[in-house]
Amino acid sequence: MKALLIGIGLLPLVRLIVLGYQDDLTANPIEFITRSTGTWALVFLCLTLAITPLRRLTGINQLIQYRRTLGLFVFFYACLHFSIWFWLDHSLIFSEMIIDVIKRPFITVGFISFVLLIPLALTSNQWAVKKLKRSWARLHQLIYLIAPLVILHYFWHKSGKNDYFTVSIYGAILLILLALRLRPRLKL
Repeated sequence: MKALLIGIGLLPLVRLIVLGYQDDLTANPIEFITRSTGTWALVFLCLTLAITPLRRLTGINQLIQYRRTLGLFVFFYACLHFSIWFWLDHSLIFSEMIIDVIKRPFITVGFISFVLLIPLALTSNQWAVKKLKRSWARLHQLIYLIAPLVILHYFWHKSGKNDYFTVSIYGAILLILLALRLRPRLKL
């Protein structure tokens, strides 16, 4: 089942490769690829955050075994999103990237989100869980900060194009998922 999940998780990348091969990446391929990878990172973030509430609602405890894979796909597509922006938009020139991070708030928030994902991805393995013990769970609570930052990044990006509908949908989904995840902790 995990192999199937990995195969499905790679489909958006395969689609981009096929579209690129067919020279069908729209008039602005860099923007199309950047947006696609960012959107898929957000989709996988929603799916990752949905696992715990789904497990609680359905009683299917086996769902939890897929959360790590989904979370790593968040990081995978976020890495692609960041790499394409850094490589194709900034030609791998570090100083240009830093100027963009400082100058544009939506880039700042996206960059912070990406940096905060790094320790989560690096510690998404059994060795880290055993080594970090309780600190592992505290570290992975960063997702409660990352998720709103990702939506803010997306909102500021979309607001520049007066496109509030899509970001409202993702924002509502993440708000509901975060509320469902936090509710037992807050004893509501």
